[in-house]
Amino acid sequence: MRRRPPFHSRAAAAAAVLLLLLLSPAPSSQLGLGSAIAAWINGAPPPSPSPAAGAGAASSSSAAPSQQEYTALQALKAAVTEDPRGALSSWQGANVCAYRGVYCSAPPDGAEAAGAPTVVAGIDLNRAGLRGTLPEALSLLAHLTFLHLNSNRLGGAVPDSLRDLQYLTELDLSNNLFSGPFPASTLLIPSLVYLDLRFNAFSGELPPDVFAKDLDALFLNDNQFEGQIPETLWSSPATVITLANNRFTGPVPAAYGYGAGGRVREVLFLNNNLTGCVPEALGFLPSIQVLDLSYNALSGHLPGTLSCLSGIEVLNVAHNQLTGELPDLLCDLRRITNLSVSFNFFSGISQRCDRQLGSRGVFDFVGNCVPGRDMQRPQPECDGFPGEGGLSCLRIPGARPAGCGGDAAVSVGVGVGVVVGGLPFGLPGAAAGAGGAVTVTVP
Repeated sequence: MRRRPPFHSRAAAAAAVLLLLLLSPAPSSQLGLGSAIAAWINGAPPPSPSPAAGAGAASSSSAAPSQQEYTALQALKAAVTEDPRGALSSWQGANVCAYRGVYCSAPPDGAEAAGAPTVVAGIDLNRAGLRGTLPEALSLLAHLTFLHLNSNRLGGAVPDSLRDLQYLTELDLSNNLFSGPFPASTLLIPSLVYLDLRFNAFSGELPPDVFAKDLDALFLNDNQFEGQIPETLWSSPATVITLANNRFTGPVPAAYGYGAGGRVREVLFLNNNLTGCVPEALGFLPSIQVLDLSYNALSGHLPGTLSCLSGIEVLNVAHNQLTGELPDLLCDLRRITNLSVSFNFFSGISQRCDRQLGSRGVFDFVGNCVPGRDMQRPQPECDGFPGEGGLSCLRIPGARPAGCGGDAAVSVGVGVGVVVGGLPFGLPGAAAGAGGAVTVTVP
């Protein structure tokens, strides 16, 4: 896998701080999310468990959780082969509410708890250094609402029995040694809204159903996933989707239907092996704030439809094989804090972009083929580049992209889709790799 050299501008450094929060191993936190990232997902950080319900809380024998919960926790302890920090040393006796990292509460609303007023509601063993596996007996924790095990050395497969945890809303297995195919059982957990599998060794192709799950956040970066990214990507209701640092190939998914991508604020494709064009349809993501396509092998011209992303703050297409002139319309993005097109093969960047973005220190275009500009590629590299990525990536320039601002128009893009009045439709007959050929606008 390619390693990324450092960025060459202050703006890129600012953007890196944001991406670092998502592309670093998950920090230890009560609910798996720092307050800043939680605000991205739900608008406000989720509440922490009450101290009275936390580990070590007093629990009378009449309030003790069930025998099956004791059995489940002891099975988890037995599956741990190394506990260098003694995280499970307190896991002794029937009073499981006194176990370190175990959180008890009243049963969830509407749940039956066999007469027990107290149940095991959560487990938080983040950064405990545990080595071992996860037992099937975890399904006996029938009222579990969160399971946080990030930054350990747990491995093997994720047990299929997790599908039985009907109240589980948050599952954080990040920064471990889990392997095998995508754990399909997680998609059968009915209440799950937060799934974090980043920094493991999962491999194989993603099932299309992963983007049909009603999640708020989906972290899949830094694994070994491969194959094409399913076109169902844009049907996901998640606000944050990270696919970075995997082995994905093929095009960026472009075909989507009504309401697709309507909630996504941040999507990271960086450092894969994606090819083809930058789809015109990406310009119709209504809520996108961060879009990172860097460190791939994308080619052709950037579509002018990206200027429709009125709320975009970070747009990074650096380290690809993009050509042509940078669309002037991109320089009108008012909320942009980082626009990086560095290390491509762009042949022209207007003075307008310099005036509007360069003066704000948010524009990075080093390593291209712009005549008369500093820090560009040597001319032999520019002359020897194979071309424009084929006819499928050429664009017909226009003064205003179809669909921006609610204009009634029809835009037809081969392999991209049809846009009617700003609402995109997939073209089922389009070739998967076409990416977006010629755009024709009909007012």
